[in-house]
Formats: sequence, structure tokens, C-alpha cells
Amino acid sequence: MNDSREPLEERLAEESVPQVETAAPEEPGRPKARRKLLTILAIVVVLAALVYGGYRLFFSPPSESTDDAYVGGDMVAITARDPGTVTAIYADDTQRVKAGEPLIDLDPATADVELQAAAAQLGQAVRGVRGDFSQVNAARASVVQARADLARARNDLSRRQEAAQQGAVSGEEVSHAADTVKTAGASLNLAESKLAQAQTQVQGTNVRDNPAVLAAIAAYRRAAIRRSHMHIVAPISGTIAKRTVQIGQQVNAGTPLMAVVPLRRVWIDANFRETQLSDLRVGQPATITTDVYGGKVVYHGHVEGLGAGSGNAFALLPPQNASGNWIKIVQRVPVRIVLDPNELAKHPLRIGLSVKVDVDTSNVSGTLLGAQAKAPFAPQASDTGGDAVQTKIDQIIAANTGR
Repeated sequence: MNDSREPLEERLAEESVPQVETAAPEEPGRPKARRKLLTILAIVVVLAALVYGGYRLFFSPPSESTDDAYVGGDMVAITARDPGTVTAIYADDTQRVKAGEPLIDLDPATADVELQAAAAQLGQAVRGVRGDFSQVNAARASVVQARADLARARNDLSRRQEAAQQGAVSGEEVSHAADTVKTAGASLNLAESKLAQAQTQVQGTNVRDNPAVLAAIAAYRRAAIRRSHMHIVAPISGTIAKRTVQIGQQVNAGTPLMAVVPLRRVWIDANFRETQLSDLRVGQPATITTDVYGGKVVYHGHVEGLGAGSGNAFALLPPQNASGNWIKIVQRVPVRIVLDPNELAKHPLRIGLSVKVDVDTSNVSGTLLGAQAKAPFAPQASDTGGDAVQTKIDQIIAANTGR
């Protein structure tokens, strides 16, 4: 009885005690291998850093870089040259236009009336000059007549004086003949004065180049030019920006209407610290990366020139370093970098975008000053109305000269 109870109690005691599994012993070589691998990796990283630093120090060409750089460009302002009311708008923001394409139309009613009045004044001036030439001819005829009258009066006086000596005529008749000679002489002097006065109006000129006609031609051309200002065209190819004009708006001369930005001609304004300028020269090559395209697009250009002063020197309120306490601040000078136009055509840029510039300064043979000045755009021809206006002037003159 006792023997059978003891094995049962032993089994129950064994079941109540939790069984703990013993972990297998770790292999002694694994921690050493891991530490060795990490040590090799650290050595490789250090060696790579040393190699890169040595390359940059001894083999890489010297350069200056900055990320304080932005895309710059021209913004050609389109303004009203004469007052008028906007009747049509042909281009809007973000749209591209070519040089000579229409942008804005102004109401031409007033300009048309002024042009018609100028045409009438031109015709009147031509007719007036023709009248002046006629007066010259009439004055010449009067001089010829006055000379003939004077000669006849002198002959009459001479005959009467001879007859008076023979007693054929009285002395009173001789006196009247002498008065007639004086009157004829005065008439001749008057006719010659009128001829001289008439000649001063037309002397050395013809109908076309007479001062009165030239003044009328200028007035007509001015009216024609003002009429042409009612149709505003793009002066250069580019993209429209900053359009502020609206249909029906009354604009005055000089009112900004919109802007044309030639995106094919942009540059980089890189603001280098003054401590970076010692090796910068005009003509040095530069590489540019932009935030908009990232590192996958690299632009190439060259330094075109360095600014004439630091940015704060041209600020609206320049610093007054001679007053109060003074703290030295490293200044920045803008450096203009010209881009490759072919690269710009493939990947256009916008004014104001952020870029990073790296200039190769290994060649310091260039000048520190900018290149000789040249016009950024071709000079625009003066607006004189064109051939159509000249043809109209010729027609008006011909119509009023009877030819």
C-alpha cells in the first residue's frame, strides 16, 4: 500500500515543477568574426575618405562654388505710348509670342480723326505754297508793268520839256508830266518790294520742300505714328508675364500693360563671398545644377563679368558703417555667368530659380573686369510711319498740286 502511493506522489511532484530548456552554448568564434568585419568596414571607409580628400587636395582643379545663385533675365516692359481704351488683348500670361505679333489694340477713333485733320492741313499747306508761287509771278508782272509806266512817263516828260522850250506847251503841263514820272517811279519801287516779299516765301524751294509743307508733313507723320501706337506688337520673342491690362481699361501714356521675357536669353547671377573673388576671372568655365532639374541636368557656361560692387552698396538704404557700433560682415558680389543656348533650348529655365554654381579657377589669366559693352538687343528702327505713310503723303501732295 505504501509502495504504490510513493511513486504516485513522485509523479505528481515532477509534473508540478516547470521544465526549463537549456540554451545551446554559443559558438565561441562568431563575435570575433563580427568585430573583424566591422573593423574592416571602418578601415575601408576611412581609406576612401582619405583617398577622396587627397584627390581633392592634390589632383582636383581649384574651384569656387556657391548656392547663393539665381537665374536672371530680361523683362521687356510693354507700355502704352499714347493714351487710349483697350479694345483687344491677343496674348496672356505663360503664352509665347514672336517679335512683331500683336499684343494689344487700343481704340483708334480719336487717332483716326487727328490723322484726317493732319491730311487736310497738309493739302492746305500745299495749296498755300502754290499760291505763294503765283504771287511771285504776279509781282514780277507788276514790276514789268511799273517799269513800262515809268519809261512812258519819262518819255512824255522829255517831249513836253522840248515843246515847252519852243513854247508849244505850258509850264503847268510840264509840271504834271514830272509828277507822273515820280508816281511811276514810286509804283515801280512798290512793285519791286512786293516781288521781294513774295520771293522770300518760296525762294530756293519748291512745293515739296517748302517749310510750310514740311511742317504739315511732319504733323501728318506724327498723327500717323500716333495711330500706329493704337496697335501694340511684341518687340521681341519671348513669354508673356505680368499682364495687368483688361478689356475696356483706359490707359495713359507709360502705363505698364504686360512684360515679355525672352527665356532663350537668361543668365546666372551667382553671389560669391568677397573671400572667393581672388581667383575669379572673366572667361572661366562654370558648371551649374538647378533645383528644378536636380543633378541629372548639368549646364555649362562661363564667367562674363563681376559686379561693380557688393549687393548692399546698391541697396535702397545702403549701410552707414561710420555711425554707431560696427560689426564686420562678409559681403557678396554678384558674378554673371552666361549659359550655353543649346542647353537652354533643351531644358528651359525661368527667372528667379535657385541654382548651384561651380567655377573652375585653375586658369587665372583672364581679366578681373567685364568685357567691352555691347548692345544686348539689336537697335530698333525709329518709328517714322513706314513706306505706307510716305506713299500717302505723296498722294496728298500730288492731289493738291494738280499733277
